[in-house]
Amino acid sequence: QMEVEESGGGIVQPGGSLTLVCTISKRDRLNFLLGWFRQAPGKEREQVGAIHWNLRDTVYSDSVKGRFRIAAHAREDQEDRVTLQMNNLKPEDTAVYICAVGKGPVRLGGRWDTWGRGTQVTVST
Repeated sequence: QMEVEESGGGIVQPGGSLTLVCTISKRDRLNFLLGWFRQAPGKEREQVGAIHWNLRDTVYSDSVKGRFRIAAHAREDQEDRVTLQMNNLKPEDTAVYICAVGKGPVRLGGRWDTWGRGTQVTVST
């Protein structure tokens, strides 16, 4: 079964940038989705975007469209990665960011099967 793990979180000032990494291990297929989610204290989990690993189609939520970019990186002899590049960060982007594996066409919402533990992103002066 595929496994995912997030890294790259930290503290950044408003207007700054940060790139998160979701490392994929035990990848056993080409056709799958990798979704990025976030959860802030006291708020529901929100999906910020997703990518289809094979087709490279992407989708983003309105709250991050134009500021965040998801990219897939297949690496020979190393674990594959999906990055979440975040630009022009705002205090309201502060959350635990989590990646997850799903199936089907690229989408927001629906069922996601395998989840990471998350990495904290704090946007503050």
